[in-house]
Amino acid sequence: MKYIFSLLASGILLMSGNARGQTATLNVNTLEAVSVQMSIEKNGVKVIKDSSVKDADEPTFAKLKNSDFRNGTITVKVLSKLLKDASKTSRGFIGIAFRINPENNKFEAIYIRPTNGRAEDQLRRNHAIQYFSYPNYTYDRLRNESPGVYESYADMGLNEWITMKIVVKENQAKLFLNGNKQPSLIVSDLKHGPDASGGIGLWVDVGTEGYFKDLKIVKE
Repeated sequence: MKYIFSLLASGILLMSGNARGQTATLNVNTLEAVSVQMSIEKNGVKVIKDSSVKDADEPTFAKLKNSDFRNGTITVKVLSKLLKDASKTSRGFIGIAFRINPENNKFEAIYIRPTNGRAEDQLRRNHAIQYFSYPNYTYDRLRNESPGVYESYADMGLNEWITMKIVVKENQAKLFLNGNKQPSLIVSDLKHGPDASGGIGLWVDVGTEGYFKDLKIVKE
């Protein structure tokens, strides 16, 4: 049976099978802040990485409480802005962490770098999308060991809503952007293996003011 969870800016819609579902008001009790600051805004959930976390590709997300995801589909709309004090290397990092274990020290993640999508430099464009697996496979390790395998290009920009859909099946994850029928990234060897499961997080990194809305989760 498929279970569908829909997190809207105004609340959470829970549906199972043919049930109509029920709604609950979205508030700070719905999400757990893990090394981030978060707030509920009119246009979605606002998430900013805690400045005390200096390393990249860390567990910095607003985690959906009581979520347990292994296989299925995660769809969410994201919007990324740069903080006023963001460095020149900030890229508007924003995405989704999934299969997060209870201790928040193991998970998979796919995120985007919106500033790279329309950069004049082709190499930067090629780094617009990123997969990483915490804790051992950060973006720099994957880039050094397997150049171009866990990153790809797609058109995107700051200050615009981008729909991310991640389809997860066993060892594989595919990212589809803005309703495209073809995936923008295919990861065929999720590092924690096919049996991993866990929570879902609204993930950001340094320099980002991130917004999330219309999160829909279909579990298979």
